[in-house]
Amino acid sequence: MSVWLPVSPCTPRACTGHHGAVRAPLPAAARLVAGCLLALAGATVAPVAALLAQPLRDRLVRRWSRAVLRTFGVRTSIIGDPGGRSGGELVVANHISWLDVPLVATALPGRMLGKAEIRRWPLLGALAARGGTLFIDRGSLRALPASVRAVAEALRAGDRVVAFPEGSTRCGGGPGGTFRNAVFQAALDAGATVRPVRIAYRAGPAAPTGAGGAPPARSVAFVGDDPLHASLWRVVRAAGVSAEITFLPPLPADGTGDRRTLSRRAQTAVASDTANLPAVSVHH
Repeated sequence: MSVWLPVSPCTPRACTGHHGAVRAPLPAAARLVAGCLLALAGATVAPVAALLAQPLRDRLVRRWSRAVLRTFGVRTSIIGDPGGRSGGELVVANHISWLDVPLVATALPGRMLGKAEIRRWPLLGALAARGGTLFIDRGSLRALPASVRAVAEALRAGDRVVAFPEGSTRCGGGPGGTFRNAVFQAALDAGATVRPVRIAYRAGPAAPTGAGGAPPARSVAFVGDDPLHASLWRVVRAAGVSAEITFLPPLPADGTGDRRTLSRRAQTAVASDTANLPAVSVHH
């Protein structure tokens, strides 16, 4: 274990059961094939999209991300105001599933911070690489300073970087993990704003305010040694899943003090259930 790679208590056997409506195998298989083809199409056109102006590229990524989630059978709700791009921004969120990546991108496209192993994943690895993911070796403390510098350089260049500081996925039905401090040092070094984001998946419609509503959707959790193909199949078999993404007020890095203080402030914001923000938009 390292500061980048903590161990989650969640396991596929204990955490990924589904309670709710289930799709028949044939419609589920059709969604799986369509979703994978759509993801492959995104990986194919990513080099061309990278040549476009930033506003147009972000618009295309948002539409593609919404289409991916819809194809896999997940409805999405955006709660709060994601704001606009104004220089470098570090987006930090709790981590439940591989679905978190397109979910965040439905409103705030950016460069993902991901573990090096993702590069070897079939389909998703190629998509991540072509999408500008910053890959890090989370099993090596020696790689930590270089990784922090790479994130800081991206932020200084005006990029939006999306990170999951828990360092590991969790079920999403209980308390989240502790945010690791290292990525927040990059925000301090670059003087970048930190945007906390809360992610939740429900086995039914989302509540209008993002609070309460249906119980957590355990089927989407991608935890432990869960094979990717098993997770994909669970997602398309589970009917009626909705995803909520709540954008919380930004935290300026200037004047915060140190990375531990900034990390705890972001973790507290993401873990809090007191936010009652109006939904900006709802996508079905």
